[in-house]
Parts: sequence; C-alpha cells; structure tokens
Amino acid sequence: MSGPHSGLARGEVRSLPVPDGLAGMRVDQAISRLLGLSRTTAATLVADGSVLVDGAVPSKSDKLMAGSFLEVTLPPVESSAAIEPQVVTGLAVVYADDDIVVVDKPVGVAAHASPGWTGPTVLSGLAAMGVTIATSGAAERQGIVHRLDVGTSGLMVVAKSETAYSVLKRAFKERTVDKRYRAVVQGHLDPLRGTVDAPIDRHPTHDYKWAVVSGGKHSITHYDTLEAFPSASLVDVRLETGRTHQIRVHFSALRHPCVGDLTYGADPPARTQPAVAARPRAGVRSSGHERAGPVRLGVPGRSGRRAAHPAR
Repeated sequence: MSGPHSGLARGEVRSLPVPDGLAGMRVDQAISRLLGLSRTTAATLVADGSVLVDGAVPSKSDKLMAGSFLEVTLPPVESSAAIEPQVVTGLAVVYADDDIVVVDKPVGVAAHASPGWTGPTVLSGLAAMGVTIATSGAAERQGIVHRLDVGTSGLMVVAKSETAYSVLKRAFKERTVDKRYRAVVQGHLDPLRGTVDAPIDRHPTHDYKWAVVSGGKHSITHYDTLEAFPSASLVDVRLETGRTHQIRVHFSALRHPCVGDLTYGADPPARTQPAVAARPRAGVRSSGHERAGPVRLGVPGRSGRRAAHPAR
C-alpha cells in the first residue's frame, strides 16, 4: 500500500463519527455518502491512506460500526482559474437576461468547486451551456452570490455582469432577498407555524457540522406546515438569515430533523419512507404569510439542556 497521502496533495481534514444509519456500510461508500464525493474519489482516498477509522488505516471494503470515528484528508481544490465545461443532467435555466441567470439546481450538484468535490457544479454546467458569468469572486466561484447544499434542489441566481454581482452580494448581505424553501421533516411540529430564533455556529465537538450554540451567529427561520403525513410534515420555510445548514440545524434542534438527514439525527430511510410515501402526490396548499409567535430555543449552558417552546 502507498504511504499516507502519497498520491494526493494534503487539503482540508474532516473529522466525523459514523451515524447509526451507515452502520455496516463499506468505508468508501460511507465516505461518498457523508462528504458528497464520488465512489471513485472515496476509494482513492482510502487506498492512499487519507482515511483513518478510529486511528487506523482501513481497506475500502471494511464495514463501519456506528460510533466509530472517521478522519478524512481531502485533496485541495485545483488552483486553475479555468472552469471546465461539463453537461449537468437536470440543470435547467429558468430565466436569463444580460445581468443574471436563474437555474433550477438538482440534488447532487454543487454550486462551485470545493475541496474533495469531483462531481458536477452549477458553474461547470453553465459553462457547457455557453453562459458567460461575472469574473468577480474567487476563481473557482466567480459569479456565485449564494449557494445551495449539494443535497438541496432549487433555484439559484448567478451573476452574469459585474454590476449584478455587486448588487446581489449586497442584497444577500443586507437580507433583502426573500429566500423560500420546502422541506419534509420528521413528525408533526408544535406549533404548526412559527419562528425559530436560535444562534448557529460550528458544532463544539464535530467540525464537519453546525449546531445551535451559545454565542453563535444570529439565525432566524420561519416555517409553516403545508401538509401532514402519518409521521412527517411538509413545511414551507423562509429564512431571514443564511447560515450554513441553517434549516437542517434548526429543525434538528426542534427534534424534527429533515427526513433522510442522518448527519443531523434523522431516522434511517427504511423507517421514514413508509411515512412519507403514504401520500406521495399530495398537493401543496397555498400558505399565508402571517407570522406566528416565535419559538425560542434555549442553548446548551452549564446544564447542557436545550428547550423548545412557543414564546409567550
């Protein structure tokens, strides 16, 4: 076997525990699922010694145990400023003019290149379509004014002109953009409509994810239940702030994680699919914009307890 990191330049190190839902999965498959890497890249990292399981170098076919600790050294982003055109299946332009282009981003597509990500990106897809974007921003994310997670689908706006880049960046910074999402979460929220006002920052012990923590960044999420399934709910979500993983973190803190989100405490898919599949084509009802009283979350203090309740 090659020595540690012999074939890949060292980059960002991710440390994370193996969630219960991935117990029994092959090392390379689990890394692919957890970090959004291709199976080939994950297998290469394992073979190159860039992966440790409980401090030891595994083989790619080893099976993981729940609670084991993974350390993955990712390769750095290539320094080339050129964005390689790549046809991205499912990526569609829904609006375009001289200043902006709005795309419908599918799941499995990143906004731009990042450490360890070898899959498709919005920028590579736009390049394949012949769309010229703004040159403002870092080389690997020129024209990008906001992002959606790899596992999130939806509309993204990308700047084509330098003026649009400046205006949009300012708008997102000043929170004048109305950001709406739909999510399926476990269980039934109480109250059905409300506001989560809880600070978010890096998780105190797991640097690969985020959490509601004392002293974190101000974060506000408004939600409204649109449809109730036997053990899950479809919710309309409006963000006042745009923290990393904000929707996932806030609903996890409410003990209603997004369905399938194993990183933030969701049940394994086998337990949640029947609940969601009960009405797979249920219509989404129109929802009003009346805001209910906020739900305030206590953050871990000396007691380490977290409480959630409607504000009085």
